[in-house]
Amino acid sequence: MNDQQLMHEVARLAGLAGKAILPFWRAGVAVTTKADDSPVTAADLAAHRVIVEGLQALAPQIPVLSEEDCDIPLAERQAWQRWWLVDPLDGTKEFIAGSEEFTVNIALIEAGEVVFGVVAMPTNGRCYFGGRRLGAWRAEAGVQAEPIQVRSAPPAGGRFTVVASRRHSSPQQEALLAGLGSAVGELALANIGSSLKFCLLAEGAADCYPRLAPTSQWDTAAAQGVLEGAGGEVIGLDGQPFLYPPRESLLNPFFLALPGAADWRQALLQLASAM
Repeated sequence: MNDQQLMHEVARLAGLAGKAILPFWRAGVAVTTKADDSPVTAADLAAHRVIVEGLQALAPQIPVLSEEDCDIPLAERQAWQRWWLVDPLDGTKEFIAGSEEFTVNIALIEAGEVVFGVVAMPTNGRCYFGGRRLGAWRAEAGVQAEPIQVRSAPPAGGRFTVVASRRHSSPQQEALLAGLGSAVGELALANIGSSLKFCLLAEGAADCYPRLAPTSQWDTAAAQGVLEGAGGEVIGLDGQPFLYPPRESLLNPFFLALPGAADWRQALLQLASAM
């Protein structure tokens, strides 16, 4: 099975994981707090089981690193060449609050690079999937998938749209946004939860997603694959490609997500270098 075929199978699997989540949504599910103070529910664990069993059936030779099973020693992970990076329920806080803005995230990583990623929305059946060498698509429930692509600039008469998190910001991020507004004009802010922030860029509905606040590797990898397949890029504040090497901490450094051919890229990097 080649990577294109594997990606489509993983998209199907993400849909099954979403169906495992839905019985718990808006059902008063009990919440447990993990060691890092992040919440976990029975829905997270149900999706985790579906995904792990499905991935092992698809590709038993590829190990899995999931948010719900991440206590794997670095010495073991350093030997991995290809591995799955999974968030069974990204946006648990949104899920608990009854919002629809939570996703199932599954990415295939090879030598630290995202091969492809799948981001599925359980509540409406929408699924985004893509990879740098594979293209990117959005599929609606019961409808054939359509290719998606980033936009190089806002539409005529439209404002430059920056994607932000409903729950997470930082003084550095606010300063960056202020500087970006000076460079490109008045900003419109699109607030949305989970990895859907990347997907807005990938489908040409927004222009930039700067993240100068904490994330974990499983929060970003799948949607990064979608964005890269749609002609976007994710870079560090130093302008270098955003990678997922095995390391002790599974927290990400800060990053910038943007169209690959953006003519304001250098201005953004100059602002970021001062953060």
